[in-house]
Amino acid sequence: MLSNMFLTPKIIGILNVTPDSFSDGGLFVDGKHAVARALQMEKEGAHIIDIGGESSRPGAQPVSVEEELGRVIPVIRELRRRSPIAISVDTQKSIVAARAIEVGATMINDITAGLGDPKMFFVAAKFGVSICLMHMKGTPQTMQASPHYDDVVGEVKQFLASRIAAALQAGIAKEKIIIDPGLGFGKRLEDNIALLKNCDHFLELGCPILIGVSRKSFIGQITGAPVEERLPGSLAAAAIALQKGASIFRVHDVAATKQFLTTTLVPHGSAFR
Repeated sequence: MLSNMFLTPKIIGILNVTPDSFSDGGLFVDGKHAVARALQMEKEGAHIIDIGGESSRPGAQPVSVEEELGRVIPVIRELRRRSPIAISVDTQKSIVAARAIEVGATMINDITAGLGDPKMFFVAAKFGVSICLMHMKGTPQTMQASPHYDDVVGEVKQFLASRIAAALQAGIAKEKIIIDPGLGFGKRLEDNIALLKNCDHFLELGCPILIGVSRKSFIGQITGAPVEERLPGSLAAAAIALQKGASIFRVHDVAATKQFLTTTLVPHGSAFR
C-alpha cells in the first residue's frame, strides 16, 4: 500500500545549504537566505523541502558530521518554527538524520539507500519517518568514472528491491519507503534515457517513485544548454517520468514544475494540489 501522501504527484523543492552543489551551490549558505528560499518554494507549490548540507555532485568531497549538522540543523529548526511544511533531510549520516528529525524533519533522503551508514534504517524505523532509497554506482567521488551496465533498468531494479527488503527487515513500514533510480548518479547518457523510458518497471516494487532530473548534466548533453538554461529539458524529462508512473519530482524550479504538472494532469481528469 502506498503512503496517502504520494498517491498524487508531489513536488520536492531542493534547498542545498552548501558552497559547492552543482546548480545552487553557495546561494543559500546563509541561514536567513535558506529559510527565505524554503518559504518561497512553499508559496510556489512545493509539498516538501529537501535540505542538504553535503554536496553529491560528481567529484564532491565529503564533509564532517559537525560541519553538516552546522549547515542543516539551524535551517530546519527555523523553517519548522515558521511553517508546517514537510521537511526532508538529504544526508548519508544517521546522526545528521536523527538530529534533523528531532528538530522537525519528517523524511530522510539517502543517496546510498542505507549502505553509507548501517544505522540509517534504525533511525528511520525508530522515528517512523519516510525514507527515500536511491541507486548510485560508487560514490560522488567515483560515480562518473566510466560507469557501465549490461542492463541498467534490471540492475537498478534489483538493487532497489534488495534495499527495500533490507529496510523492511529493519522495521521500516512499506508505506514509508520511496525509491529513486538515481538519474545522473553513476549513469551514462544512454543509462539515464533508458531509466526514464522504463520508469514504469519500478512500479512493480510497490513504492512511490521519486525522480530527480532537474538541471542535470544529461540534459546538457542532449541540448547543449548550460545548467542555468535547462528548465525546458528538465520539464520534458519530468513529463516522460510522469507518464511512466513517477509521482514525486525533486526540483529547483518549483513554480514552473507546478504549472507543468497542473496543466498535464487536467486533461486526464486529475487535480494537482
